[in-house]
Amino acid sequence: MMQRVSPFSFIWLLAISLWLAGCSPQTTLPQEQVLQGNTMGTTYSVKFFSNTPVAQHALQQQIEQELELINDLMSTYRPASELMRFNQQQTTEPFMLSEQTAKVIAEAIRIGEQTNGVLDITVGPLVEKWGFGANGRINERPAPQALDAIQDFVGLDKISLSEQELIKTDGRVALDLSTIAKGYGVDRLAEILESSGVTDYLVDIGGEMRVSGSKPDRAWLVAIEKPVTGQRAMQRILAPGNMAVATSGDYRNYFEQDGVRYSHLIDPRTAEPIAHRTVSSTVIHPSSMTADGYATALHIMNAEEALQFANQHQLAALLIVKTDDGFTELVSEAFKPYLVDEER
Repeated sequence: MMQRVSPFSFIWLLAISLWLAGCSPQTTLPQEQVLQGNTMGTTYSVKFFSNTPVAQHALQQQIEQELELINDLMSTYRPASELMRFNQQQTTEPFMLSEQTAKVIAEAIRIGEQTNGVLDITVGPLVEKWGFGANGRINERPAPQALDAIQDFVGLDKISLSEQELIKTDGRVALDLSTIAKGYGVDRLAEILESSGVTDYLVDIGGEMRVSGSKPDRAWLVAIEKPVTGQRAMQRILAPGNMAVATSGDYRNYFEQDGVRYSHLIDPRTAEPIAHRTVSSTVIHPSSMTADGYATALHIMNAEEALQFANQHQLAALLIVKTDDGFTELVSEAFKPYLVDEER
């Protein structure tokens, strides 16, 4: 789950100077402090400002300990992780989860049920069969019979969660939390910062972000990347305020066979990679964990279905869809207030 090169590293901080009116040139502004490192097969970055001294070394130690804990709980790349111990349990006996893992699974189940199974954390065996999991890549599509056999033990109806007790109805059920765990990690780092008295920050794990407050002289702005392989170009500028931003995209993690492109995003309804023309979906939400899950679900849906779902549930969502002439955007009503005028 958490060691593959992230396909979601599509959002980066846009450093644009927006000097606030009345800012005196003699004023000594707090300096930006940056903590960064590697985690979950990608990188993390914490940028913050504080008017009071912050012990950076101790804060970074706390951050990295938290990220290690999340990996130890939820990674499919660590055979002894809590999630993998559940996956490897070949019985239907109840499995007691940590509070953290139970929280993430509960939210994944909620979003999964709300999307009628589009977000489905039981797709772990399908992810592996298509070569996008811990067992390594493949360069040809699996046999239809193999996919049919796996579907017998894929589906949210194959698991039940009661508080911290998780039960599978078939010993072969295996979960994959890669659609939501990075977002949870972002939320946890934000909580650590706030408990340290830091309220002006931007946390980023592999492109999943959470923003709070502002810089001393400008707002935090976030850029959505134009979904073009091999290029780094800006598609849109966002002013998220005190919110989280998550993007799901499939244009960097795929394989091709006989001219057919197979995405890492598996539609549990078909057991196949998505085949429509949506290339990225971005969601803004107070929780990065929730935004992460919704961004994946909307990307698995076709564009019209996704936009209808977003508007129905007042979800702030931006979809970028490939056309014969380039790209077009579909924007939900709740997303429009976060778009920045390009002349700004």
